Amino acid sequence: MNSWEYLKGKVVLVTGAAGTIGSALCEQLTPLVKSLRCLDHSENDLFFLHQQLPRCSPFIGDVRDLDRLRFAMNGVDVVFHTAALKHVGLGEYNPFEVVQTNLQGLNNVIRSALDANVERVVFTSSDKAVNPTNVMGASKMMGERLIAAANEIRGTHRTRFASVRFGNVIGSRGSVVPIFARQILRGEALSLTDEGMTRYVMTIPEAARLVLEAGSLMRGGEVFVTKMRALKVVDLAHAMASRLSTRPPKIDIIGARQGEKLFEELLSIDEMSRAVELERLLVVLSLNAEQYDGGTREVFASGKSVTREWHSGKDTSMSREEIVKYLDEEGVLAPYLEKGALA
Repeated sequence: MNSWEYLKGKVVLVTGAAGTIGSALCEQLTPLVKSLRCLDHSENDLFFLHQQLPRCSPFIGDVRDLDRLRFAMNGVDVVFHTAALKHVGLGEYNPFEVVQTNLQGLNNVIRSALDANVERVVFTSSDKAVNPTNVMGASKMMGERLIAAANEIRGTHRTRFASVRFGNVIGSRGSVVPIFARQILRGEALSLTDEGMTRYVMTIPEAARLVLEAGSLMRGGEVFVTKMRALKVVDLAHAMASRLSTRPPKIDIIGARQGEKLFEELLSIDEMSRAVELERLLVVLSLNAEQYDGGTREVFASGKSVTREWHSGKDTSMSREEIVKYLDEEGVLAPYLEKGALA
């Protein structure tokens, strides 16, 4: 059975469907599933998604609305929950709104999934959930705990819950790539918070593949993490400038924002003892892994123990040349290389 076999003939719901990850997921799901329901609170973005994917069923709604979620989830087999408030700076200024969407909204997803006897739920988290220093990261850490707890309280329901942990999704809305690209194309100085800042990065297709693969592998309570490459943000700035401009970039150091870390981590120290390393993934097993489907540890028996720290500030960073190659191979800068990119 291939990785996506579990989706054949299934009814699937994607929350936050018109966002960066949600829309990429919907595009991959459309040819695979029996029926695709796309829920988002942005009418305009959902309209354009439906224009692009006319087979999907567009549900205008917010995960904060439990009744709307229950309606959208009736008869659903698989849920991919990508809806979230994700911007660190805005989260610091609007913390309770983050709680309402990222935690109350997730709790609504869990309750609706159990009520509808959904088969599997995959929650999208972030590496900012590891030792969080900001509201968004703390909400994702709590979200992972809610998902793990949902497995413990599901009783006789068939519903299984798992999380995926993203790094920085390069090229996503509001990420550093579109910000740098606009500044380079306009001939402006590049806004860099700190020259020592490092990040783990993944592309939008990589993020979508992680979510789908997690849905295939999950047995209950796991956190799935893609093994990513690290880079220095200042090197990313220079690499982008070398592809989008003929001039070396001017760098404007503006200082780290409130709650922003100089590095990110993929695993916490306490998670390493119950994590396994596969070819492309790290899997943090549930504390009660042996309870599910004959033992989750047996399912991942081919995995190796995790023996090293995954810390972007201590990991080997890509060189500027490697970053350029990565951006080219993944087509990250393609939209900005077109004529009239800023139009």
